[in-house]
Formats: sequence, structure tokens, C-alpha cells
Amino acid sequence: MKTVHYALGILFTFCLIIVLLITSVEAVAYWTPGYYEKEYSKYNVTADVHMEMDDLLDVTHEMMAYLRGRREDLHVPAVVGGQPREFFNEREIAHMEDVRGLFLGGLALRRICGALAVLFLILLVLLKAPVRKVLPVSICTGTGLFFTAACTLAAVISTDFTKYFIIFHQIFFDNDLWILDARTDLLINIVPEPFFMDTAARIAILFGGCVLLIFSISLFLLLSRRRLKHQGDQ
Repeated sequence: MKTVHYALGILFTFCLIIVLLITSVEAVAYWTPGYYEKEYSKYNVTADVHMEMDDLLDVTHEMMAYLRGRREDLHVPAVVGGQPREFFNEREIAHMEDVRGLFLGGLALRRICGALAVLFLILLVLLKAPVRKVLPVSICTGTGLFFTAACTLAAVISTDFTKYFIIFHQIFFDNDLWILDARTDLLINIVPEPFFMDTAARIAILFGGCVLLIFSISLFLLLSRRRLKHQGDQ
């Protein structure tokens, strides 16, 4: 029975980690005031797309609303190079439809993992597990395993970001619509590869900080419990 308790605790931890990861992505993408403006200024995006910053930010706002399911289509009017036009062409719209599927799928996965995390906690209680002992051990073990895997993956990706950026797209997309041309597709100019690198780093810092905080609290509780037990045995 003890094995079942710890297995449920580790499953709870993995679900919690997934919730934190998706929330970290959402936080960087939607909850960070000024992030896009800062990135656009950093990489001189307005000059590349021949737009004013305010207009570019309006397009970005509509794009993110579409990805989040709050806008039905991506036909966004804009003024580019002094000429009114649709900002996104048909190829970009088709690609962003796939990206939207990933975003909405991620949010659905977060809801599922959140529900499963609650279910695993309920099962621990129903099985009369010593929750104050099981959870700190499980969280330390689960986050430790995850950090080991994540650090290994990050080290591998850092050796050639472009290579693994391409592999990522090949895994999650079953077409070549993500291969954009800077001469015809404005999307590749507003989200250049360095932008993705900055965003990935920001997500990693936020997510890593949250997981590390949970790990530290669990480790503190675990060590405190063991210290009290040791004192009681004396």
C-alpha cells in the first residue's frame, strides 16, 4: 500500500508540473505588460515590417486573441508601408490555425491535469495515506526527476537551437506551412528566431522558479518532519 501512496503522490507531482509549465507559457504570452513592445524594439521589427509600433501591437493583440480562442479568424487589417492591407496572408493564416490548435490543446491539457491532481489527492485521503509525509517525499522525487530530464534536454537544445527548433515544428505540425518566407510573410518578421529564444528563456526562468520553490518547501517540510521524529526518538 505504501508503494501505491507514493505512486499517487508522484503522479500528483507530474500533473502539478504540467499545470505550472502551461501556466508559465500563458503568463509570458499574455500576462507580461510591455513584453512584445520590448522585443519588437530590441530586434527593430517595426522597420522590418514597415509599421508603426502602435499598429504592430494592435496586430499582435488580435493574433494572441485568436490563439486563445477569443477571435474567430485572423483576417486583421493593418497599414503596412503606408498602404492598407490584410496583415496575414493565406499561408500564414493556415499555419496559425495549426498553432491555435496547439494553444487550445495546451489549455485543455492543463484543465485535465488540474482535475487529475485533485483526483490523486482525493485518492490519497481515501486510502488513508499519511499525506504530510507522502507529498513532500513525492514532490521532491518528482521534481528531482523532472529537473534532471529538463536540464539534460536544455543542454542538448542549447548546442543548436535552430536544429531543435526545426525538429519541434516537425513533431507538432504535419505540413510545411511553418516554413515562412521573409519576402512574402510578415509573420516571420514579427516573431523571428531570437524572439523565440528570448521567450523560451523567459518561460524557463518563470517555470523553473515555481518548481524550485515547490521543491524547496517540500524539502524543508520533509527535513523538518525527520528532525522532529529524530528528536522524539531520543
